[in-house]
Amino acid sequence: MNEKPSPSAFRQTVARLALVCLGIYAVICLGCASWQRHLIFVPPRFSPDDVDRSARNARLERWRDPSGQAIGMKRLAPTQPAAGQLLVLYGNGSWSAGCAHYADGIQSVAAFDVYILEYPGYADRAGSPSQERLFQAAAEALPLLDTNRPVYVLGESLGTGVAAHLAGTHPDKITGLILLSPFNRLTGVAQQHMPFLPVRLLLVDRFPSEVYLAQYHGPVGMTVDGCDNVVPEKFGQLLYDGYAGPKHLWRFPGGDHIAIAEPPARFWTEVLAFWRTNAPAQGPGQPVPTVAK
Repeated sequence: MNEKPSPSAFRQTVARLALVCLGIYAVICLGCASWQRHLIFVPPRFSPDDVDRSARNARLERWRDPSGQAIGMKRLAPTQPAAGQLLVLYGNGSWSAGCAHYADGIQSVAAFDVYILEYPGYADRAGSPSQERLFQAAAEALPLLDTNRPVYVLGESLGTGVAAHLAGTHPDKITGLILLSPFNRLTGVAQQHMPFLPVRLLLVDRFPSEVYLAQYHGPVGMTVDGCDNVVPEKFGQLLYDGYAGPKHLWRFPGGDHIAIAEPPARFWTEVLAFWRTNAPAQGPGQPVPTVAK
């Protein structure tokens, strides 16, 4: 007859299995911690010739710093001097020449100069991305804009974290924000995507937008999308609910990630009207321009 294993032997087997499972879990955690920036940042890479070709097709030109280094793209307003400036901080997986549609949209309703920042490590810009490097790139780009005209900032997805930091650290230089598919903290978004991992302990690049936005008091518009599987709308709602300054929420129940109303000109007309209505009495640059008729 086969003898049944003793209770002590059974307990030892269970303990060994638990240790093996714990070891596997620890390896997974360490792997995700080591590769987290490869998971957060997915920069497209292109040759300088490909970037220049795409820029020409999108009616953009290189935006350069005083040393001559390309830091993004720009499209000046057809009518000069421009009434305002829009700094675009795109989301993960995008790049400057791929954001020409923002210039198309806002320039269809107002004479704005549009500047699109290229992040380090994206397209053909040297470097590698991280939270601090994106923050630094935006902070270095901001003074290159014309301080005599109002500066507005658009952030999309991951770029909303950069935009919130820029506004919170330079509140007197930014007249208004529009944040597309934002989040209050990247840790919450990452935790939802990886519920089995201790993300809040492992994540290095946290993008705590709600902390930085608390230092800004200008008008902030936000959009949330009901079918957003990348940044679920609840994270944008949390950021919106926590902001104490002038704010407006555009909600798109059937929209997926970074959706805005069609046609874009109508959306931008509403954004400009919101900025104009809530323009600070004394703020950077001149008052927000009237929407073109």
